[in-house]
Amino acid sequence: MIDLYGLARPFVFRLDPEIAHTLTIKALATGVVPKCNRPADLRLETRLWDLAFPNPVGIAAGLDKNAEAPDGLLALGYGAVEVGTVTPLPQPGNPKPRLFRLVEDRAVVNRFGFNNEGHAAMRARLMRRRGRGGLVGVNIGANKESPDRIADYVAGIRAFADLASWFTVNVSSPNTPGLRDLQAKDQLDDLLGRVVAARDEIAATGARRVPVLLKIAPDMTQEGLADVAEVALARAVDGLVVSNTTLDRKGLRSAQSAETGGMSGRPLFHRSTVMLARMRKLVGPDLPIVGVGGIDSPETAIEKIAAGANLVQVYSGLVYEGPQLVERILAGLSAHLTRAGLKRLSDLVGTRTDDWAARDPDAGR
Repeated sequence: MIDLYGLARPFVFRLDPEIAHTLTIKALATGVVPKCNRPADLRLETRLWDLAFPNPVGIAAGLDKNAEAPDGLLALGYGAVEVGTVTPLPQPGNPKPRLFRLVEDRAVVNRFGFNNEGHAAMRARLMRRRGRGGLVGVNIGANKESPDRIADYVAGIRAFADLASWFTVNVSSPNTPGLRDLQAKDQLDDLLGRVVAARDEIAATGARRVPVLLKIAPDMTQEGLADVAEVALARAVDGLVVSNTTLDRKGLRSAQSAETGGMSGRPLFHRSTVMLARMRKLVGPDLPIVGVGGIDSPETAIEKIAAGANLVQVYSGLVYEGPQLVERILAGLSAHLTRAGLKRLSDLVGTRTDDWAARDPDAGR
């Protein structure tokens, strides 16, 4: 397989990162992308809630903030796409520049601040693609200046309940001041109580019961993780997404690592995977977990699943590996199942949870 992106990457990296991001979305939206021709491996199909994921590899929120290109992303071979984060009202986000490549570390720092076009614009786009198939989750957030941020999340549920394959409640972005405070036990309980109640109220009318997931930060203490696990189980959320970007910068070499914002990419892999495994131990084997952070190869995807993830999502890995990353990961997962004599992907989930949970999150690089 010719690595066309490897040839093009030096030219892409000459562009401002946010301009490159915008051009990528435009290309995906117009269908100017390579289509995945890899035959489906039924062993990789993952059934969660009422959904059948054709494979466990998805796109994380943040890449397609306004649902401009979910079909282009699905065509690349991803099993699902999560769009957003979307807020009720449009907002510009933080001042530019706000996206930085840390090339030496194969990482990215962003401080976008939930820049997006708002509920109405995203809803219009998702309505236009209705009936095309493919799983598209909606990541919901709160406006920076909102007087009632929890009400913003409830508004997200009401705006997209008839369109979202699932919801992800994002309280873990470091780029909206005070947002991570919603991970504190009492505030999180109030938030999830109101969000789940809104979802259930809609479902009681005969509509589909849309799964609600909670996305958390990788920088939490063990006590903080335990609080989140307790509230998530008590409020009967349908799953967790572990994790968002990190504020940690230990061991980075790139000069731009000093930029404020959340860091993603390869250096996040160890910390996010430790947190995922610890959360798996706290919530038990049955609650679905989506593993995010530093997945840029078949090996990292395999380890994330073995640590306890039912599904995985990629984003920053695409910056360095290009659009063929998903096909490489799928091929690697299939080969691993064959080598290990596993009949299905679910047989891999959690096989190394204890090992990963025992590791020091700060010792990964």
